[in-house]
Amino acid sequence: MEGTIFSLIPAILMLLLVLLTRNIYVSLGVGIIVGALFIHHFSILDSLKEIGTSFSNIFFADGAPNTGNLLLLGFLLLLGIMTAFLQASGGSRAFGQWMIHRIKTRTGSQAMTGVLGLIIFIDDYFNSLAVGQIARPLTDRHKVSRAKLAYLIDSTSAPVTVISPISSWGAYIIGIIGGLLAANEITDIRPLEAFIQMIPLNLYALGAVLLVFIVAYFKLDIGPMRTHEKRAMETGELVDPEQKNVPGDLGNKISAHTNGRIYHLLVPIIVLILATVLAMIFTGAAASGSNVTILTIFSNTNVNLSLFVGGVAAVLTALLFHLQQSKPRENLVKVIVEGVKTMLPAIYILVLAWMIGSIIGTLETGQYLAQLVNDASISSSMLPLLFFLISGFMALATGTSWGTFGIMLPIAAEVAAVTDTTMLLPSLAAVLAGSVFGDHCTPISDTTILSSTGAGSNHIDHVLTQLPYAIIVAVAASIGYLLIGLMNQVWLPLLITLLIIILISIFLNFLSKTATQKE
Repeated sequence: MEGTIFSLIPAILMLLLVLLTRNIYVSLGVGIIVGALFIHHFSILDSLKEIGTSFSNIFFADGAPNTGNLLLLGFLLLLGIMTAFLQASGGSRAFGQWMIHRIKTRTGSQAMTGVLGLIIFIDDYFNSLAVGQIARPLTDRHKVSRAKLAYLIDSTSAPVTVISPISSWGAYIIGIIGGLLAANEITDIRPLEAFIQMIPLNLYALGAVLLVFIVAYFKLDIGPMRTHEKRAMETGELVDPEQKNVPGDLGNKISAHTNGRIYHLLVPIIVLILATVLAMIFTGAAASGSNVTILTIFSNTNVNLSLFVGGVAAVLTALLFHLQQSKPRENLVKVIVEGVKTMLPAIYILVLAWMIGSIIGTLETGQYLAQLVNDASISSSMLPLLFFLISGFMALATGTSWGTFGIMLPIAAEVAAVTDTTMLLPSLAAVLAGSVFGDHCTPISDTTILSSTGAGSNHIDHVLTQLPYAIIVAVAASIGYLLIGLMNQVWLPLLITLLIIILISIFLNFLSKTATQKE
């Protein structure tokens, strides 16, 4: 069943179960089991071995520890411990009280979250978790639901890093583009220049960022988001009370110190940011050999190791502040244990997501979708739209935007180079845009999981509340890519795409206000 239409079934089944049951563990588990059965033609023993292998490979692969995964899991635990210390020190409460006197509206707190997402563009993992730590005390004070916070974080993490040349994503993409240009003997444009020219062609990323600020300004709460925001404003419950074990949410499990100060929160977070960035630069420079440039540094940097180093430095700083505080203070062991416990749901989801990613990879779901593009006979003017849609579905089904980049960018370059070279950059940009769109819609994306973790939101609540906003931008971007192919222009399709998003938002805002008045 590998590389056939049947390879889509486990991913589609998982997505349907997520929507029907709202239980991420059951949905992922069923997808893993069905996928393993498909791989081994329903041999139960071999399927069980496949599941065991996909689990063990997360921690040990090719006879050696899988350090990348272990470091990321370790960083999540450190982040939970740091968050617990920030609450125990009273730093989170002090920061929230300080900021609420300066940013006095819910709109302002949401806009500030969006601005932080634009500023912290080095890496999507880092963005998702760091922005959550900084913004959460303020949005909590203004009774912004955790689902809304997760949306604000997620829609300014991957969309910003995918259009930033100085980021882990940008460096990776520029490296791929360089190889594609050389392979197709295109010498009139350099990789960095191509990437810069692709920025205004990345319609989904730009549209997603615009919609974040529209949502904040117009209070545009649609679909399930409306329920979460209404409950938060009326009852103060920032997460669904029926949802248990929300990642990153300590609730009232740890008492805040009465003498907490703002620096008890800000200093550990600043240490986290500085230590992580410095580690990224150091590891990237060390791996670049003699050719050390900004691009080679971010292309070769070890993100997971850098995050772990930053996490250790931040936890040690927060621990020092905790020990310096006067008694009574929260028990040290309790702080650490509760911090670890808050991150266990995120770790469980991430492990299951990695397992189904391995299963889907073995089923060659991505290769099947890619082959559909290669076999299709289609007008060159339709290429940007086609690559946007196929890449979106591929990222949705496989849960990886980077994997989609690796598969679809070479195909887009080859098809465009053969049919119409003027469609080369639009097609490559459409792959990037579609990958981020699919990344926003799937519950098995690392970035989506970490965004809900950073916000302290239930994961499925985040996926379902973000979906309507992602679809709005995707519809507008699809029209934009159709216009790019037909008009062979850049700026007019971009302006039309953004205008469509604004018009849809105004219309939905009108409907929302009408519904509110009827209530």
